[in-house]
Amino acid sequence: MLSNATKDTSKAFKAQVQDNKSPANAGLPKKSNNNTLKALQKNKPAKQDAHQTATPTPHHPAKVIQRDETEKKVIVVIDDKDHHQKNDSSVQILAVTSKGNKKSSQKLAHSAFKNPAKLQAPHEEPEKLLNISGVRRSGGVHKVMALDVTNKPRDVHAVGQFGHAAVVPLEKQEESKKRWSEGYFNVFLSEQIPVDRAIPDTRPPACSENLVHDDLPTTSVIFCFVDEVWSTLLRSVHSVLNRSPPHLLKEILLVDDFSTKDYLKEKLDVYMSQFPKVRIIRLKERQGLIRARLAGAAEAKGDVLTFLDSHVECNVGWLEPLLERVYQDRRKVACPVIEVISDKDMSYVLVDNFQRGIFKWPLVFGWSTLPEDYIKKNNMKDSDPIRCPVMAGGLFSIDKKYFYELGSYDPGLDVWGGENMEISFKIWMCGGEIEIIPCSRVGHIFRGENPYRFPKDRQKTVERNLARVAEVWLDEYKEVFYGYGYLHLLDKNVIDVGNLTEQIQLRKKLQCKSFKWYLDNVYPELEAPLVKAEGLVFNVGTRKCLALEKGSLIFETCDLSKQSQHFNYSWVKTLRQNTSCVSPQSTRTGVAMEPCDNTKAHQRWLHKANKILPEHLIGEVSFRGVSQRVCLEAGPKANSVFLKACESSNSFQKWQFTHYYAQ
Repeated sequence: MLSNATKDTSKAFKAQVQDNKSPANAGLPKKSNNNTLKALQKNKPAKQDAHQTATPTPHHPAKVIQRDETEKKVIVVIDDKDHHQKNDSSVQILAVTSKGNKKSSQKLAHSAFKNPAKLQAPHEEPEKLLNISGVRRSGGVHKVMALDVTNKPRDVHAVGQFGHAAVVPLEKQEESKKRWSEGYFNVFLSEQIPVDRAIPDTRPPACSENLVHDDLPTTSVIFCFVDEVWSTLLRSVHSVLNRSPPHLLKEILLVDDFSTKDYLKEKLDVYMSQFPKVRIIRLKERQGLIRARLAGAAEAKGDVLTFLDSHVECNVGWLEPLLERVYQDRRKVACPVIEVISDKDMSYVLVDNFQRGIFKWPLVFGWSTLPEDYIKKNNMKDSDPIRCPVMAGGLFSIDKKYFYELGSYDPGLDVWGGENMEISFKIWMCGGEIEIIPCSRVGHIFRGENPYRFPKDRQKTVERNLARVAEVWLDEYKEVFYGYGYLHLLDKNVIDVGNLTEQIQLRKKLQCKSFKWYLDNVYPELEAPLVKAEGLVFNVGTRKCLALEKGSLIFETCDLSKQSQHFNYSWVKTLRQNTSCVSPQSTRTGVAMEPCDNTKAHQRWLHKANKILPEHLIGEVSFRGVSQRVCLEAGPKANSVFLKACESSNSFQKWQFTHYYAQ
């Protein structure tokens, strides 16, 4: 059910693009000053009391912009100096009214543009310009707009202003602790901070000189939330409204995933009704983040979908760099640099510029700094886009049509978890790219605990999602995933991943590449051996090697050239040769070869997994309903192999592979 705020009549800011155009021979990206970020980090704002005044950070003066929306009037003013200083060269912008053709002008302070270039004379032919990727393009471009518009002048003394840290007064600390569980961050402090506070401009210096096209696509910004804290939800929305060029912001969609808090019902409707571009979509039952995003995407009217979490603060100039990358190539998915809003003191904290999203086994997301030699080898500047193997998943822009061409999210994924892996593999393997754009910065509250309610068991939900991703996208490497602690998911009685036919057919239809291609071309740094060990299987007691001859296991003098002596020890703990696996028999002592089946637990052998028996191959047999562990043993005459009770000192139970890739 949709609740439309008010009729959208905002047509403002169109003249601003024209006023901000650069001459053809100016505004090309300059070499970034790498010391800027370090200097900012050294000057981290000091903490302030919640009832004390805040002072502007010396490196990033407040950028005061005023917007008067009385009778639909919008006034934007630009200034090139500090927040407390007016400049004679300020750009005058005409206010646009929704009634009649009457226009008025007013000069106000705004440090959105630094050293604006002179406007190009009409008769001059624009020269070809280089974009941030070094690709030549024609005119019709302007410098990125660093807007920061507010309904009224900011209170420079407000708590948390300019991204400063704040502390809870002694008499309020008990209240602050009690309210922590409302959002698993300092809800008390968040409520003291203005919903439209200023934050430091943390972009690399070259970003303000970058050029973007005049005809960028519009975007629908989609926030999905359930029981989000009031102050952080409002601050998220205000940061988008205040710092986004209105002609590019088609709408803001608030997807309420069946919240239970009263303040997120009528009160939210009333508050958001003052913003014509905000729409609220209310789901009639709890769907989870993944399906909530799909609901928002289905309602979106913009050319580009921009997904954001509901506890963020978008920085100045955040939107255009994202849209520019999508404009250049609709198969590029652009992510902002995600900076940190402290969950404890609500300060805005800078992060290392050269970071990218990665994963480690078993599909665990993390951040990794680009190696210094990689940066030097590629002559990277701190404003250059960064190839990203896996996105964090909460904040990104994607062409709407491309999103659906890819099949959107797997609708079989439940609630939350694994969706960032699924869409990242899908994008890369099916012809797209994911980039982090350093000129786009968004602060995000990272919490120590996941506050989301899961209709079912949380752990099982996430595990099921990851198993679906593994089965569809990892090919033979899914065994690596299962081998890193998820062997129990192979048992269909433990978890049902659902029908995968549609997703597998989609992958074939899109002619997606293999996961090995992804590892070789996108994420070669990841260690992903297909097996834990391979080669000859040497028995310490007999000094001979295991061999497979006519379906039976025998012993021979070790010979690397003989393929019959080559075995693999897999991530799912099977001892196999091609498609045949060594399996204990019901006699408790016999061993035979069976067709490999990863779901059959009796085909698994422990090796290098037991400190007491590190060289043994330990299996499990069931006798009269009782399971017991046994070890693979070679006959003393090297003419047979059988199962026997494990003995730590028995050399005939000790086995060694030629190559080990993982323990």
